Amino acid sequence: MKFETKAIHDGQQPDPQTGSVIVPVYQTSTYEQEAIGRHKGFEYSRTGNPTRQSLETALASLENGKYGLAFASGVAATTAVFSLLKSGDHIIAGDDIYGGTYRLLEKVFKRWGLRVSYSDVDDPASFKKAIHSRTKLIWIETPTNPLLKRLDINELAAIARKKGVLLAVDNTFATPYYQRPLELGADIVVHSTTKYLAGHSDIIGGAAITSNKEVYQALKFYQNAAGAVPSPWDSWLVLRGLKTLSVRMREHTANASYLAGFLNDHPAVEKVYYPGFGGMLSIELKGGLSAVNIFFSRLQLFLLAESLGGVESLVCYPPKMTHISLSKAERAKRGIKDNLVRISVGIENKEDLRDDLERALAVK
Repeated sequence: MKFETKAIHDGQQPDPQTGSVIVPVYQTSTYEQEAIGRHKGFEYSRTGNPTRQSLETALASLENGKYGLAFASGVAATTAVFSLLKSGDHIIAGDDIYGGTYRLLEKVFKRWGLRVSYSDVDDPASFKKAIHSRTKLIWIETPTNPLLKRLDINELAAIARKKGVLLAVDNTFATPYYQRPLELGADIVVHSTTKYLAGHSDIIGGAAITSNKEVYQALKFYQNAAGAVPSPWDSWLVLRGLKTLSVRMREHTANASYLAGFLNDHPAVEKVYYPGFGGMLSIELKGGLSAVNIFFSRLQLFLLAESLGGVESLVCYPPKMTHISLSKAERAKRGIKDNLVRISVGIENKEDLRDDLERALAVK
């Protein structure tokens, strides 16, 4: 089946008892057992839930993976992947990553004895040079957050495979509609399902997908042991979002491409970061932080808020929002300037969005 068809049907067959064409919300914590050790596939909803299982099957299908696991947030899914490692192990992360991932590595896992280094995402060779005998995992985003750089997953997968290192890719920005890292050699794909997969800014969730059985079993054990799982209702909402993912991503891309062109020619804009697809773009404004504050104060349709990937357009200020966990020096090292604005382009009318940006950028 093609992507659009899988997004509507895989893991979402009609309910065998009632014929319901939509997966039911199994709002239960526990399940009757026929006898000790004999049940119908479910024991306790932290361990497994039919609604969540449908979501996990659907997510694995869209990424062309064998196994999917849903979590209570994108950070919970990331934590599960990092928990595959033990004290003394070494992680290489790209130097342009979500601030929450940086915070998790620096403030949580380093205290547990994990070693972390950051490689230049513009230089694949830097990842190869950073690998040593204790390296167990390479972690990247592509496109990156917030500078939207694109990495060659094939090349990094070849480097990792040769050294016996796992490669994990945060695919939140691209979504499986545009990019399927497992097909390119990655071992694990992670999503914040909060974003494009759910698509309506109404849930918090995460996911990890793999085709490696050993990795899956370890992640599944962690999922059950740690318990950071999504509720049946949140799982159902992500399933609903998946059905329109392809339609929404095409609209996000059409709008973002249009606005990137407009902004690239605008005299108030110093630089535009856009990877050529998807709904995310970032800009640097002429005039520094004062220009950023004026810009935000004039916007009417674009909402100043955390997160991304919903049908509504959002703007955020990475230095004080998504990447506040990085020091000023660390942000400067990574190219996150004080005049940087990140934009999540929604699916409103593109001319209305352009007009809103034009008003906000006008010199008065």
